[in-house]
Amino acid sequence: MSAPSSQQDAINAFINVANEMKNDGASINFVSTALMRACAVYSTYVVAGNDGALRESGVVKLKELFAQELDVIQRAKLRQAGVEPDADTPST
Repeated sequence: MSAPSSQQDAINAFINVANEMKNDGASINFVSTALMRACAVYSTYVVAGNDGALRESGVVKLKELFAQELDVIQRAKLRQAGVEPDADTPST
């Protein structure tokens, strides 16, 4: 596999693997949980290395980062559906 040329290419590669798992019979809930856990494992590795672990402040920071990414995606999905996101919903 060659290195992705953009973040969107990397996202698409992960989604393709997830879809392959689903198409091979794994439930979408199983695949979603596996992706989230893989993200948690890799994010911990990025911050703390192979043998490290996050302190509570690191866990909180990663939760905040994930929430921001989720917010961006949901706002885009709403706009794609022709719905303007709520004004009181935090944006990033």
